[in-house]
Amino acid sequence: MRQQNLFQQHIERELESMAPLADRMRPGCLEEFVGQAHLLGPGRILHRLLTSRQLQSLILWGPPGCGKTTLARLITNHTEAHLIALSAVTAGTREIRSAVEEAKQVWMKARKRTWLFMDEIHRLNKAQQDSLLPHVEHGTLILLGATTENPSFEVIRPLLSRTRVLVLQPLLEEELRIIIDRALQDEKRGLAGYRASLSRDAESYLLTSCGGDARIALNALDIAVRSTPADDGGRRCIELDTMQEAMQRPAVHYDKAGEEHYNLISALHKSVRGSDPDACLYWLARMLEGGEDPLYIARRLVRMASEDIGLADPFALVHTMHAMQSYQFLGSPEGDLALAQAAVYLALAPKSNSIYTALGKAREAARKTGYAAVPLHLRNAPTDLLKKTGYGKGYRYPHDDPSGWVAERYLPDSLPAVQFYHPTPRGWEGKWRELLAGRRRRVAGEKGAQQQHESSSAIGGHEER
Repeated sequence: MRQQNLFQQHIERELESMAPLADRMRPGCLEEFVGQAHLLGPGRILHRLLTSRQLQSLILWGPPGCGKTTLARLITNHTEAHLIALSAVTAGTREIRSAVEEAKQVWMKARKRTWLFMDEIHRLNKAQQDSLLPHVEHGTLILLGATTENPSFEVIRPLLSRTRVLVLQPLLEEELRIIIDRALQDEKRGLAGYRASLSRDAESYLLTSCGGDARIALNALDIAVRSTPADDGGRRCIELDTMQEAMQRPAVHYDKAGEEHYNLISALHKSVRGSDPDACLYWLARMLEGGEDPLYIARRLVRMASEDIGLADPFALVHTMHAMQSYQFLGSPEGDLALAQAAVYLALAPKSNSIYTALGKAREAARKTGYAAVPLHLRNAPTDLLKKTGYGKGYRYPHDDPSGWVAERYLPDSLPAVQFYHPTPRGWEGKWRELLAGRRRRVAGEKGAQQQHESSSAIGGHEER
């Protein structure tokens, strides 16, 4: 029996030594944890919860490699509660029921509360989350979820209301430097046996290219160190080219189906609105490098042309449509240039949201006054009966006037003097601002004169009678 235990321990040690460096270097206690000072610093929310040993259901939300899983393990160890660890990738309703039964048995036998650590909790479907809800509500399980996706979108509201969401941030360069130095100096779990060091350029590249992801940084470091031959003195100096090969491609934080998709398109849209061509190109490049569908970007550029530029530059819409067609014709990477050209054009164009605002006001008015009848003089009169009824009577054909315009009202009488569209003084739109204002004054003046005439006629008719 003793020989079997020794053999099993030997196998476990071998497996641990073969684990990725990022897994081997996981902190064993909260004091070793690096980063997330906004949660773990003295007086911060997680520090207060752990100090008081309050067991509260939590969801840790943050990008990959920021320490969610590690922090979850440390929290459960610190509170000395029972731990059940599941992954939503493989766990289902049956596994959740089994965890509930285990938690009940642990409480009955040892009077210990149970943490249910659910990694990738956003992958649980609605039915699975519903099955978890009553046990979290009654306290049978203390939920500790980890997710890279926005819980507001992925977790059902009843479950979300019973947990506290803690937002984790990507690691800063100085925090990553601490983690890398530890890995190079740790003799038991790290790479101290290789006597490796990084050149200044290699270290800088590693810190800036991993996107705040400690897992990517450590795994790239592991590859670079192991693949570098030792010099005559047994040392390994990692140069920039070696680190670039180990990294292969800098990490691009992007998820076409997740929150980052919306964050980046929002950043691109706001950069266009703010007339910053450099920012436009950066966010466009981030989306393209992240694998976003270029036609999705093209469609959003078309929207920006109407929403934020409109008639200040009517060619913005034409330009973006041509860019979309160019991409469809060329594909990537050649078609990417057309998208970049359109984005810069939109950034430099004069801005106006008058059309966007006007349509919103018109729709609101249409919802409130959908009953308003079309004025008789605007109605079509294809038959003699309709003409005798008054359809089309009094309509003045603008082309018959030498100016091509007549002072006429085209809105229902229930919408007196309403104005939805207010042009800005910018660009093409500004050229027509004064003309439109003058025409509106003339229409209002003729309408007032007509009403006064009708009122006088009505009074005179009454006196005659």
